[in-house]
Amino acid sequence: MRDIVSCFSENAVNVSHSSCSSYSSNVCISPSLETSVQNAVTGIYKVILSNEKQFLIRVTWCKNQTGQGLSINFGDDPSTCFKVNTNLRFFRKKKGSKVIESGHSKIEVFWDLSTAKYDAGPEPVDGFYILVMVDSEIGLILGDMAEETVTKKLKTTTPAAKVSLISRQEHCSGNTLYSTKVQFCDTGIVHDILIRCSGEHDDLKHPVLSVCIDKKTVIRVKRLQWNFRGNQTIFVDGLLVDLMWDVHDWFFNPASGSAVFMFKTRSGLDSRLWLEEKLVQKDQDRVEFSLLIYACKST
Repeated sequence: MRDIVSCFSENAVNVSHSSCSSYSSNVCISPSLETSVQNAVTGIYKVILSNEKQFLIRVTWCKNQTGQGLSINFGDDPSTCFKVNTNLRFFRKKKGSKVIESGHSKIEVFWDLSTAKYDAGPEPVDGFYILVMVDSEIGLILGDMAEETVTKKLKTTTPAAKVSLISRQEHCSGNTLYSTKVQFCDTGIVHDILIRCSGEHDDLKHPVLSVCIDKKTVIRVKRLQWNFRGNQTIFVDGLLVDLMWDVHDWFFNPASGSAVFMFKTRSGLDSRLWLEEKLVQKDQDRVEFSLLIYACKST
């Protein structure tokens, strides 16, 4: 399989707004298919402490036939991985705290999943909190109960690190219909994304890829078996967003392959698309965000 970067054009099509694309008159109608199931969701957070030390925190929620759980990785050291399985009788601990040493830093993790509520996916929607302290600074707080927890556990003078969500990854399986929500920047609104692969007029002999944002079709790719890789640029919340797709394995490696869809913000000063770059950029204050969807379809 060829490197996906080499398949992208240097000149993507600009769209002034997602509702002003050439497909704006086409509403993305919900098909009769059920949406695919999320198996794992990973959020990658960039943390900058008051002493300018920075590192990554990777939070993964997973769900499979044997259980459902949470894992948190700190930096590149696999020995600092923190795991909680909320299903296994002997290993589940839905509420507690743990101290982890990572390099020269002391990491404290506080969590409470005892009242967590879930939809179909592995990530809880409310009734939980995750609090990560790094060298006595608030490194990361997640969940609707986080603010209450911080008030109870910490002093009002406790410093807080600068945190940015720089990447979200979702692994899905099932039908070729994928639905999710995304916020492209901290000050932006939450958008609904729907990706559908089907045939024209439900004729599966001629598959078509449609990507919709807030019920507006932003791309529609015909003859997908020949146009299985590509990109387009849209404009959302004042940001340029590169939308890239690679569904090669759906056609040529269906047994084990998966499609990849990527939404990545970039500055208007950038002259080309980026698929791979260092997540921590010490020389740049601009924070970019990417959403990756790995989609495995049923055969």
